[in-house]
Amino acid sequence: KSGFVANAHTKRTHLSDTMYKQLLVTLALVAGASAFAPVVKPTARTSTRVSAGVEDMLGADVETAGVWDPFGYSKNADAATLKRYRCVEIKHGRIAQIATIGYIMGDVWTFPGYLSKVDNVKFADVPAGMGALTAVPLAGWAQIFLFCGLLEKKFFKQDDDAAPGDLAKFNWVRYDDAELKERKLLSEIKNGRLAMMAIMGMMVQEKVTGMTTIAQLKAGNLSPFPHIDL
Repeated sequence: KSGFVANAHTKRTHLSDTMYKQLLVTLALVAGASAFAPVVKPTARTSTRVSAGVEDMLGADVETAGVWDPFGYSKNADAATLKRYRCVEIKHGRIAQIATIGYIMGDVWTFPGYLSKVDNVKFADVPAGMGALTAVPLAGWAQIFLFCGLLEKKFFKQDDDAAPGDLAKFNWVRYDDAELKERKLLSEIKNGRLAMMAIMGMMVQEKVTGMTTIAQLKAGNLSPFPHIDL
């Protein structure tokens, strides 16, 4: 009888672990849904109702063969709100692209020397992946926060009269050809969406497996649930 009870407990624990890890992946997919929010394509429409032109928005249906707005963010949104959504999507896409590169580079290369001499922390002491979140001293995070704020408010500030994502006041590539410009803008939007899904997926995968992306590839671990017999 005791063996039966122990076996039942093991099965329940196994099921609980499985459901928990599947939930993490599901949450990642749901969170990534915002990566496909429609973005505005300049248009001569006078109406501020989204229903009049959501299908015409640049990148609105390139991945989904139809408008993808599961949470109804664009419902009854006016032009100003749509512009803000597009600014946010482009910004998040750019950040996610940098984050994806940084996440992978932690396993490939590190800076020489000290991250903090006061705390006696070398760059080599900072682990790859999400382990870096707790390894970086508080003063380091404060510097990162202030630096990002400076970029946001000073050097790369989004002006109200500028196109969404048009931030730099110097050395910014401009395109006179309208077709080429639209293709470049669409490429950035798609790459940003992919990066948002990628960085979320890699972080969830590390939480599930305990391994960073590069570590998983080196170990030949391509299963999202390597320790569970599904």
